[in-house]
Amino acid sequence: MRTATTVELSTRPGEVVEFAVEAEKLGLDMCWVAEAWGTDAPSALGYIAARTSRMLLGSGVLQVGTRSPVAVAQTAITLSNLSSGRFLLGLGASGPQVIEGLHGVSFAHPLARVAETVEIVRQVFEGGKISYSGKEFQIPRPGGEAKPMRLSTQPEHAIPIYLATLSPAMLRLTGKIADGWLGTSFVPEGAGDAYFAHLDEGLAAAGRVRADIDICQGAEVAFASDEDELHTMVAARKTELAFSLGGMGSASTNFYNQAYSRQGWADVAELVRERWQSGDRDGAAALITDEMVLTTTLIGTEEMVRARLATWRDAGVDTVRLYPAGDTLDAKLATLGRAIDLVRQT
Repeated sequence: MRTATTVELSTRPGEVVEFAVEAEKLGLDMCWVAEAWGTDAPSALGYIAARTSRMLLGSGVLQVGTRSPVAVAQTAITLSNLSSGRFLLGLGASGPQVIEGLHGVSFAHPLARVAETVEIVRQVFEGGKISYSGKEFQIPRPGGEAKPMRLSTQPEHAIPIYLATLSPAMLRLTGKIADGWLGTSFVPEGAGDAYFAHLDEGLAAAGRVRADIDICQGAEVAFASDEDELHTMVAARKTELAFSLGGMGSASTNFYNQAYSRQGWADVAELVRERWQSGDRDGAAALITDEMVLTTTLIGTEEMVRARLATWRDAGVDTVRLYPAGDTLDAKLATLGRAIDLVRQT
């Protein structure tokens, strides 16, 4: 398996950049830069590209709908050319809270919007005049005076496109059109029905196989010295998981909650959502079981983490995205280096 991490520069940006630089020295294969509702990803990617020389850099992710498809392609070409071909274009639909609540753009028809964006981006990459007529996008805009144009710049290297998806329909689309899948909320023991069945359906529809797509999964990694420390670590992460199940997305649309529900925790996920939405955050966290934390993270003793990495590998993960625990930069780097070594041994 290859190794990756994800960073976001909303707080202590200098330290985050230094983390990325030092991570490359540790042998990390790729670094994804998140956007969410904080700093934009392209600015950070350009700066990190100037500070690094080897590892791949990806947008993890650009939110489809907040930029026009051609603007997405322009950004991808610029970052790829500046980094000597090290850029990976990660795209995602996000959710109604961010897309509508923050950006003021309709979240309607996310599947069509993602599919058409990828089609337009690839058309731009080809270098010809851009002409597209879809349900979500029309280029040039009809009824005006404009004629099709081409960009004055072209990609000097291939630019792989990754999709961050969770729902069955989006997973099928990922299998059909993407070069990589950025997943989360991943339980390898339940991934067959929850994720891979849909992904493989899309791959088959396009005449492709699993080897044609990079399966990139992420989880927090932390090492416990004994059972007592492990118990403390697990307990500390229950509020974070409760937020994912109850507070991410809108009151009625939470793709993380749905992903956990498909992997065997439907009843708990619904109760957590209800309590979180009612304001009972402690009560929501109390419903999270140790198993829910341990099976979706890489937290444990070194032997436990080693065993979980082997399970991830056997489940079909190609790239493991590591979120290292630690209160300081040095602590995070130490955790990351230890995890990279374990991945290499797996």
